[in-house]
Amino acid sequence: MSGSQGIVSVESRFGVAETLDRLAETVTRLGLHVFARIDHMAGAQEVGLPLRPTQLLIFGNPKGGTPLMQDKQIAGIDLPVKALAWEDEHGKVWLSYNAAEWIAARHGLSDTSITAVQAIANGMGKVIGLAAGRE
Repeated sequence: MSGSQGIVSVESRFGVAETLDRLAETVTRLGLHVFARIDHMAGAQEVGLPLRPTQLLIFGNPKGGTPLMQDKQIAGIDLPVKALAWEDEHGKVWLSYNAAEWIAARHGLSDTSITAVQAIANGMGKVIGLAAGRE
């Protein structure tokens, strides 16, 4: 499922926590760095507000993102890449991320960045598919 505003969502066969565990393990195994994991539901609970399971993983590799920032430094607002595992109102779990092409268009990246954008797009498709149990 592709959403609006350059967001790609893939249905996961696992719960939110397990989906993000699988993603963290996959990206780490592939040599990427996990920078942070944020549990939005836990944060909501701390302030007494309800929220379905929602967790964010921020990860990447300077080899992938630096060329984009060398082209347009402001692209760093969207880097490193991130993926959001979330449960919808029907109990389905989704893994969503920003499409690399959307990031490129958003920042007006030049043609010299196309190779890096393509590598990020291909890599995200693969790791998201693995984490969601789709590959």
